[in-house]
Amino acid sequence: MGRSDTGTTAREPDETGVVVRDGVRIHWERYGDGEPTILLLPTWSIYHSRHWKLQIPYLARHFRVLTFDGRGNGLSDRPTESQAYDAVEFADDAAAVLDAAGVESAVVAGVSLGALYGLHFATRHPDRAVGVFMMGPTIGLIPPEIERPGLVWDEELESYEGWAKYNRHYWLHDWRDFLEFFVGEIFSEPHSTKQIEDSVAYGLDTTPEVIVVAQESSHNLVDRENAERMLRDLRCPVVVAHGTDDHIIPFERGVNVAALAGGDFVELRGSGHALQARQPVQIDLLLRELAERVGGRPPRRRTWARSLARTKRALLVSSPIGLGHAWRDVAIADELRRRVPGLEIHWLAQHPVTTVLERRGETIHPASWELAPESEHIDREAGEHDLHAFQAIRRMDEILCANFMLFHDVVRDEQYDVWIGDEAWELDHFLHENPELKTAPYVWLSDFVGFLPMPSGGEHEAFLTADYNAEMIEHIARYPRVRDLALFVGDPEDIVPETFGPDLPPIRDWTEQHFRFAGYIPGFDPATVADRAALRAELGYDDEPFCVVSVGGSGVGAPLLHRVVECLPPDLRTLVVTGPRIDPDTVPRRDNVEVRGYVHELYRHLAACDVAVVQGGLTTTMELVAAQRPFVSIPLASHFEQRFHVRHRLERYGATTRLDYGDITPATLGATLAELRRSTPWYRPVDGGGAANAASLIAELL
Repeated sequence: MGRSDTGTTAREPDETGVVVRDGVRIHWERYGDGEPTILLLPTWSIYHSRHWKLQIPYLARHFRVLTFDGRGNGLSDRPTESQAYDAVEFADDAAAVLDAAGVESAVVAGVSLGALYGLHFATRHPDRAVGVFMMGPTIGLIPPEIERPGLVWDEELESYEGWAKYNRHYWLHDWRDFLEFFVGEIFSEPHSTKQIEDSVAYGLDTTPEVIVVAQESSHNLVDRENAERMLRDLRCPVVVAHGTDDHIIPFERGVNVAALAGGDFVELRGSGHALQARQPVQIDLLLRELAERVGGRPPRRRTWARSLARTKRALLVSSPIGLGHAWRDVAIADELRRRVPGLEIHWLAQHPVTTVLERRGETIHPASWELAPESEHIDREAGEHDLHAFQAIRRMDEILCANFMLFHDVVRDEQYDVWIGDEAWELDHFLHENPELKTAPYVWLSDFVGFLPMPSGGEHEAFLTADYNAEMIEHIARYPRVRDLALFVGDPEDIVPETFGPDLPPIRDWTEQHFRFAGYIPGFDPATVADRAALRAELGYDDEPFCVVSVGGSGVGAPLLHRVVECLPPDLRTLVVTGPRIDPDTVPRRDNVEVRGYVHELYRHLAACDVAVVQGGLTTTMELVAAQRPFVSIPLASHFEQRFHVRHRLERYGATTRLDYGDITPATLGATLAELRRSTPWYRPVDGGGAANAASLIAELL
């Protein structure tokens, strides 16, 4: 057994290894090289080290971070003797991992039972623990007692409900059901579906037989006096964090642990047991604060300029999922600079957006090169012309948290007069979760509102999308001024006539109440491509019928390119544009077919063509609508945005020709292209003033 893959990792380890103690193999990993070292300890063996996934990327940019899979799960061994799971064994495993990594001492951090392991480590190896961080400490015998009605460990029962499921016989009978119950108690916070899903997957990476054996160990605390003595004997700085809505360990126990250890206590109101997973921003910042304190780091160098003397600056975070965000954002940036003379615009962006920005000479913030790769994650999530966009975003939680923490570092150390996030999901979510971190006006842009379930996902997916929508609605209602300006890229009629979910409002009604409407932003002035004859001559196209095939800026479209090239009419001159993330050499070669990689200002070639074959993304399709060119779109399967939001908008503009990927054959594609070439499209005109409208509204904040 190994470790479940619950999403693309935001940072790979710099070093991995195995240490063996008493015949038990312990897998460990190192991230980063900074000082001091932070050792993230295992917890109860139903989890492995992936439960620290939201801490590792951020902390590893500042410190050396060590993790290891505790015995019983992950990539470590699963002993079959109960004494092998005694707390002192985990503590001595931690010391062995430090030895293997060549580290003398560390700040140790543990959640729940991991806090007990940290206590034993600091007691048994006092010179090696320079700081201890505990969350929801499962340190037995410290008051108050835990009351769990119905819990009987070693007796078969007629029925198992609630805490009666905490029973060795029930574990062996229905391990998944126990996990789902117990993890549900861990995450008492609403809207914790992803955290629960991850935790159940971690628990399924071991077996109930292993956990029954581990549960019968003594944990090496004999009496209350011994437990209190160990806490009082701690000589390093101690920080204890505890949620007031912890259903596993009483909140008052955390208070008492901190008092006995003479440590700082952090109360997280309304939070449950797994703070590292549900309140990652706060835990990341607390761990950094402790590590910097014990590490004796000098204060960071900061620059501050008197407000009336400094240049106005904007930080623009542009989603890298495709190139559409880049083109509309540079159009907004150009208009903003016209309205605010001297405005500096810095971009926090990654590939493929940086492809556009570099060609334009924009200022890319150097921190951009440390962003976790969102586009790479999307490419990995894709199947054969299939991308479950909603689930892909859900499974990007580790990447989004890492990128928000990088953003927070940037804006903590530098002054900006406005933050602009174009579908920057990480900014919007974590700013609403941590509104106290907002220190500048914030603008949110999006061309769709509301996650919609795919029918194939059934009731469960409908529940999940509604839950995500409900959390967003609650965020806005609770903190309406986090978004100083919410801009919809389009008109009210472009919004799908759907609801956010059962007992939730209609999407259009809610959006009209909470957004301003910029109109569509094509990224170029449609008037500049109105003269097709001149444009074709400039680009080197003669009177021969000419087709463009393009799949946007991600790597998801490779299968579509292959199929379309194989099915193209042999006499149709065609330009195939792979974009910046697909290698042109991987596309089959045919007569009359030219294959290029990234084409700057592709909209000009689209405007010049006689017909186009494109994916179902909004930007490329709307560029063709703006240029009044005929095209067929082939939306990705399972992609709710292309299947619902984009389709609704295209139908409103009069662009209705589409095919499904599975229906593409030489006959169907050839007939469709021939019909389109004979037709003269009439689309609703696209107003080229969307960027100016957006810039005018943003400029008011400056």
